[in-house]
Amino acid sequence: MLQKLSSGEIVWLFLDYDGTLADFAETPDEVYPDDSLIELLRALVDQPQLRIAVISGRRLSHIRKLLPVSGMLRAGTYGIELDLPEGGDEDQLDYKTIRPVIEKIKSRWQRLLRGRDGFYLEDKGWTLAIHAKFAGDKEAAQVLDRAKKDLAERLPEQGFRILGGHKFLEVGPQRANKAYAVDYLLDKYAWTGVMPVYIGDDDKDEQAFEAIKARGGFAVVVAKQPRPTLADARLQNPQEVRAFLRSILEAAKTASTHFNSD
Repeated sequence: MLQKLSSGEIVWLFLDYDGTLADFAETPDEVYPDDSLIELLRALVDQPQLRIAVISGRRLSHIRKLLPVSGMLRAGTYGIELDLPEGGDEDQLDYKTIRPVIEKIKSRWQRLLRGRDGFYLEDKGWTLAIHAKFAGDKEAAQVLDRAKKDLAERLPEQGFRILGGHKFLEVGPQRANKAYAVDYLLDKYAWTGVMPVYIGDDDKDEQAFEAIKARGGFAVVVAKQPRPTLADARLQNPQEVRAFLRSILEAAKTASTHFNSD
């Protein structure tokens, strides 16, 4: 991949946030900007051969606070909310058609979780999620199963999907999908000679890996141990991700110096 930079091609980095660029926070509503990460991303954005996009499951307002970096694309809620590099916002759906469904589910899930310890209800506006990582295994399984069965009875037949995970359940529009976001952005910004690279850590990123590889790109999974994945390479943690990004930065700087001197 670094050879692409030396040959003068553009590398477009698509990056997840939690578990990839930064370690997970105790709760998803905690927003603690990391100055060293912000500095690194600003340096990457400044390289003419690099394009940077962060696509997170967090709401866009959080990503803006975490990464106040101009000139890169920031996407929230799996790509539904876009903060474009040239300025301006773009939503992939009409919020007014999504929110009433979320509100109905929220009231039911609030009743389900009332009085229970170890659960956290996250309202992202476009989606709603139950986090149960601090709950006991048995209770977490029972509560999430009840919440999922309730969804099956009340969701519209089309337009919404249910996301699972370890002690996690989320409901949102089908368009809240990182693969859709990748395809949309690669079509919207159809630069010639672009090498797309995606780095992410979970099943939502695996969907994006498939989209990236279908475009001839390169996928990197962030995982402590080897696991089944569509990725071409593995990094163990966010610290290794940042080291990898620094190597890309140095390669881009070297390539820029080479081409400017010719």
